Amino acid sequence: MNDIWRLSATELASQIRSRKISAREAASAALARLNTVNPAINAVIDHRPEETLAQADAVDAAIAKGADAGTLAGVPITIKVNVDQAGFATTNGLTLQRDLVAQTNSPVVDNLRKAGAVIVGRTNTPAFSARWFTTNLIHGETRNPRDPSITPGGSSGGAAAALTAGIGHIAHGTDIAGSVRYPAYACGVHGLRPTLGRIPAFNASSPERAIGPQITAVSGPLARTVGDVRLAFHAMSKRDPRDPWWVPAPLEGPVREKRAAICLRPDGLETVKEVSDAVADAGKRLARAGWTVEEITEIPPFEEAADLQMKLWLSDGYDALRDAAEREGDPGALAILRDQEKVARSLDLAVFSKLLTRRATLVRAWEMFFETYAVIVMPPCGELPFPWQLDLKGDASLHRVLRAQMPQIALPFIGMPGLTISTGLVGRVPVGVQIVAGRYREDLCLLAGEAIEAGGVPASPIDPVLA
Repeated sequence: MNDIWRLSATELASQIRSRKISAREAASAALARLNTVNPAINAVIDHRPEETLAQADAVDAAIAKGADAGTLAGVPITIKVNVDQAGFATTNGLTLQRDLVAQTNSPVVDNLRKAGAVIVGRTNTPAFSARWFTTNLIHGETRNPRDPSITPGGSSGGAAAALTAGIGHIAHGTDIAGSVRYPAYACGVHGLRPTLGRIPAFNASSPERAIGPQITAVSGPLARTVGDVRLAFHAMSKRDPRDPWWVPAPLEGPVREKRAAICLRPDGLETVKEVSDAVADAGKRLARAGWTVEEITEIPPFEEAADLQMKLWLSDGYDALRDAAEREGDPGALAILRDQEKVARSLDLAVFSKLLTRRATLVRAWEMFFETYAVIVMPPCGELPFPWQLDLKGDASLHRVLRAQMPQIALPFIGMPGLTISTGLVGRVPVGVQIVAGRYREDLCLLAGEAIEAGGVPASPIDPVLA
């Protein structure tokens, strides 16, 4: 059973529950795979094999007693290093937090463990989890397993890279401006940003978050199949009283007509041909699966939502963040904070009030849009995954990145769920689409995602490409 690490999470959990494979065998295979490939990609930056094996043994013991071992029984997973996991430092990619050791698990970690998942390691993130390129001064660079000349994405770049290379069957990530969806896109896997309030969040190790992150940042799963995304999403979404934003919304909503919009250039986004072709092809895949598909050019405000999200994300607590970035000395974090200083400092109380008022208008417009369409399929980004460290090549390159990432940045502001589906490769560079639905309708994203996935996806897991 040397290739256990290749199985889907759904298949592996089934085989563990039926005792065809033991949780210890699965954990041992995951740890062996980590040892084999992680030196080339630096995706997992902290792990304790003895704890992983102890978790696996507990799953096997529960199954032996006839107890319910959970929907993720024995499935090896990874956790991003910006959420609390008891006994580990919540570094968030910072030397400043190398000694910030969590005493308790965050709610999402508890939910995954309660579902029977076995944690094999913690994954890398850029400093402050604030870039689409994963490198920092404490853990170093994470490389894209498909092509080391392109970014693995960020901020959940370690999560996506590990998953793509076969380290774990599900990866945890977080998303405030694309940090689940973009790494999935860049590495050629799938990633779900759920609606705010779906997956409970709280880090007891850290101060309470400012209101901007409170209402726009979420945790979400990355996986190699849509079925595994759904499995992980359901496990992660259980109630936890520590998160006042958690909402007891049903995971499956009312049946909707299978009607999808596709938009190649949302709000005038300059979309390269390879990406627009992927969106058009996704529309054809949906049509073959019985969906009614309509190509549209006009959508509710999206570029404005991205602009307002940048302001809300970086302005609320900007001075403290900038001070910490200066002390950390991370060039990537400093580049974006310095570039956005004027925008950040424009946020006084009156502007903040207007921003939140405008947010309600934009959310309403999008909710009305989804009265007509079950989902919209659009580019995840205006470009193919960026060349490594493009955002540090000067102001023009940074602004190019920010412009292309409009579909990533806008979504958190309007609060809708988004699912990145990888659909193919351009040479060895991944390409894919983003599916968006109305609030709490992740089920519709996943339904459309399965139809698109059926048309073909890049092979994974893979051995890392080294050059």
